[in-house]
Amino acid sequence: MLLRTRFILPLLLVLGCGSKPAPSTDSTASTNAAVLPDWALGPFVKVDSLNPVVQPSPEQVFTDPILKKPVRWEEKDVFNPAAVVRQGQVWLVYRAEDKIGKFAGTSRLGLARSNDGLHFTKEPVPIFFPDHDRYKKYEWEGGCEDPRLVESSPDGKSDGGYVMTYTSYDGKTARLMLATSPDLRSWTKHGPVLGEGKFLNTWSKSGAIVAKRVGERIVAEKVGGKYWMYFGDTDLFLASSDDLLHWTPLEDAKAPNGLKSVLTPRAGKFDSQLVEPGPYALLTEKGILLIYNAANKGDTADPALPKMTYAAGQALFAANDPTKLLDRLPTHFFHPDKPYERTGQVANVVFLEGLVPFKNRWFLYYGTADSKIAVAVSENGF
Repeated sequence: MLLRTRFILPLLLVLGCGSKPAPSTDSTASTNAAVLPDWALGPFVKVDSLNPVVQPSPEQVFTDPILKKPVRWEEKDVFNPAAVVRQGQVWLVYRAEDKIGKFAGTSRLGLARSNDGLHFTKEPVPIFFPDHDRYKKYEWEGGCEDPRLVESSPDGKSDGGYVMTYTSYDGKTARLMLATSPDLRSWTKHGPVLGEGKFLNTWSKSGAIVAKRVGERIVAEKVGGKYWMYFGDTDLFLASSDDLLHWTPLEDAKAPNGLKSVLTPRAGKFDSQLVEPGPYALLTEKGILLIYNAANKGDTADPALPKMTYAAGQALFAANDPTKLLDRLPTHFFHPDKPYERTGQVANVVFLEGLVPFKNRWFLYYGTADSKIAVAVSENGF
């Protein structure tokens, strides 16, 4: 296995129309050698001088269509963003929570934009939320959580808009859901990814569609004539689709939930409790690269991390067979080691969901302690 060793140097980020030095980063994180196999992405440098780059605000108010009253919709927390590059900017679709209701926080999705990937302007009202529609029974009143985004291009050339997976929560069951949009502002909901049949009440989350990089766009790509999606927050499972709208999970009659597992937790490691997709799954020359989030179990945990720490790993699946695991990092490549990651609604959490190629660098966006949003940058992969 080839290894790539690179000393991370302070980055020069392209800001606006000109170039200027990047915000300073922690000296230890900037100079330690990071050893990764040649198929992996990174290493990433956290932009400590600006992080968190998106924070909650009690000033953001909208009239909720179900409650029929003004709600401070992101007063409590903002976290777990998806990201795309659109019109020369980074657009974040992020999860936000209020402080009211049965769960002291209904989740809705907001939108923020940036010219440089670092400084964001939030839009004043959410772009996606529970409403009086046929999916209210799945979304209320826990809300709409944890978006992931890819673009669609049916013929490989035209712009087919955006496909978003998200999690609905009704207070009892989390369900993986799907929606589409031409512009990230107007949305069509398509319902549960696993359908409304035998898997309707199966706990399901975190859909990462296999996609390829086309310039600064991330476009869904077929493998073996089908689109594929990794999902789950225990083991990882797979579903396939002909059109990105209708999905069929891979089944295993011997499994407790009836779903075929393609990635499992590992005893004694950072991912001993659970594994869960990060951003989309990236189709590369080496295979299908999946960045995943993971939790550290209490009794069979990695002793170097606090119990139930959320850190991130990477796995590589075969380019022609999304079920075939080729390689996996032996340990995490990203973990909570900053104050804004260690303290918050849930301590010791980094949760990676947004990844974009922008201005000749990879920008990685993630939730910190389920409370705020931060960014890390890598020069590798270009």
